Amino acid sequence: MRMIDIDIKAAYTPEVTAERVEALRPAAVAAAQTLETGTGAGSDFTGWLHLPSHITEEQLSAIEASAALLREECEYVVAIGIGGSYLGAKAVIEALSDNFAAFKPAKGARLLFAGNNIGEDYLHDLMELVSGHRFGIIVISKSGTTTEPAIAFRLLKGLLEREQGREWAARHTIAITDAARGALRTLATTEGYATYVIPDNVGGRFSVLTPVGLLPIAVAGFNIRALVAGAVAMEQAGDELTATYAATRNALYASGKKVELLVNYDPRLHFLAEWWKQLYGESEGKQGKGIFPAAVDFTTDLHSMGQWIQDGERTIFETVLSVNDQHHEVTIPTDEADLDGLNYIAGKRVSQVNHMAELGTKIAHVEGGVPNIKITIPTIDEDCLGQLIYFFEKACGMSGYMLGVNPFDQPGVEAYKRNMFALLGKPGYEEQTAALKGHR
Repeated sequence: MRMIDIDIKAAYTPEVTAERVEALRPAAVAAAQTLETGTGAGSDFTGWLHLPSHITEEQLSAIEASAALLREECEYVVAIGIGGSYLGAKAVIEALSDNFAAFKPAKGARLLFAGNNIGEDYLHDLMELVSGHRFGIIVISKSGTTTEPAIAFRLLKGLLEREQGREWAARHTIAITDAARGALRTLATTEGYATYVIPDNVGGRFSVLTPVGLLPIAVAGFNIRALVAGAVAMEQAGDELTATYAATRNALYASGKKVELLVNYDPRLHFLAEWWKQLYGESEGKQGKGIFPAAVDFTTDLHSMGQWIQDGERTIFETVLSVNDQHHEVTIPTDEADLDGLNYIAGKRVSQVNHMAELGTKIAHVEGGVPNIKITIPTIDEDCLGQLIYFFEKACGMSGYMLGVNPFDQPGVEAYKRNMFALLGKPGYEEQTAALKGHR
């Protein structure tokens, strides 16, 4: 198995030297030890730490069997979830999918997503699409009461039962929820849904290697065993790579680099960056501190954000995901007229041009005062994505402890919910409803 790698030479600045990064390495190693011993804040949510190596054959086989049922008996499967109950699966599926899969005949049930927004037209269009078709539901929620997925599930559950009957709907609805508590667990027991458990010690943003991510990924037709094997390989590789990343980004932050841009040069990695943004944003953004995680798709965004990155405020650094090998070969042809002036690259693969764009951008940005961390991915497949997921998770926990925050809670997320509930008139929020009167 080829492993991902990290190169931080282009991240050095007059303030962030090799010596400075090395000086922070013991703190990163100590943070890793804190994770291992369970002595840090939020340690009751570190079940992801050795999750990959503890996934059993029985668990994988059960998930594959559930996925096969949905793939074979449904035309569509709607995965309902938000945040960590959505982004990890979406990241892996988009990375592994044909770029134009939506426009080609499906080899099994088409996987769709809902419950990740409150878009009225989105839900209308989704229901119109699946109406009249045999579809299944994967509903993912520890409580069953999170607003966005609860709305989507209520609508889709009703539609499925009306069109296919309650018995068929129950057979083709799978709930991924708490082991014993919550509205969704109660409903699943009442209706007889097949269920999988969200472990109590694994938070949503770290849950992609639980059934939360593995079942939708398997329904989409991808190899969850290889994904898990890649994560196991990174789990067993030690802390050299994760300590390097954690120490470097914390050194850059201390020097005034407050924004980290995750950069990709392959459109399939767009949603990997969306998952990464939640992972680091929810884990580190606390107590008035934390690196702001943002993402750009190059070369596309070089034609929109490139000017700001090159010449704007020098508070940013880049972490570049560099993919070595593509799955297909496309060679640029010669044109006799050469009106577009491209004959100088005729005979080269498109990937060669892309790699030179990547190198040229790195040189320009580093010279312009934007430090670069480079993470090399051998290719985009299940093994490498499993490695990358575990790498970012482990480094995130380490970075959070180095920053002095609890990486595993998200107290700030509740503020908007309280206001929304009060404005909607939810029982129990009457006092806040009165206080917010006039804000409409």
